[in-house]
Amino acid sequence: MAISKFNYNSFNVTPVAGKALAFDADADGFTTLGGGSMTLIKTLTASSSATLSFVDGASSVVLDNTYPVYLFKFINLHPATDDVLFSVNFSADTGSNYNVTKTTTYFYAEHSEAGDAQGLGYNTSRDLAQGTGVQTLISDVGNVNDESLTGELMLFNPSSTTFVKHFISKNTANIKNNYNLAAYSAGYCNTTSAVDAVQFKMSSGNIDSGVIKLYGISDS
Repeated sequence: MAISKFNYNSFNVTPVAGKALAFDADADGFTTLGGGSMTLIKTLTASSSATLSFVDGASSVVLDNTYPVYLFKFINLHPATDDVLFSVNFSADTGSNYNVTKTTTYFYAEHSEAGDAQGLGYNTSRDLAQGTGVQTLISDVGNVNDESLTGELMLFNPSSTTFVKHFISKNTANIKNNYNLAAYSAGYCNTTSAVDAVQFKMSSGNIDSGVIKLYGISDS
């Protein structure tokens, strides 16, 4: 007869368990742990929103040393205005100012819906060299009904007071003129202060609809 083996320190009760069992020194030998290494912290749903902001300590948002990595997921963000940039900025004063100094890079690949044009390039107008303005995550997003953007941004150790704060983002959109665009950006917030708020917005007009989810990723 086959023997079922479990991880020595924890196991999920079911495949969809929200909690896991772990061994401890109690009389029954068990305690509960959070299931999985990625925890949903907050969901923001756009509805003609000028900005979507995640501020540590506000509205149940956690953005501190609880997790070493934070993941933002962008799901079908649709702009109210045509041909806009989707961007991010960071705060080190709990959202009073989104102006942390950043050095970044940005490149892209694109392909037309008709299959007759494509491109791959580095866009110097989308990067920052010790700049405090917003960082473009993807450009040229259209506002036709079937146009939207989807992607993600990872922020590493935002609460560190020793090192700069690295981030990586990758996004895709069906943009103006019937193109698919894949955009990649990365960089660092050049501060040893804790980054405790992150804000997303379009370069013009509101975020008409869509969802941004914030997850915390624990140590493996």
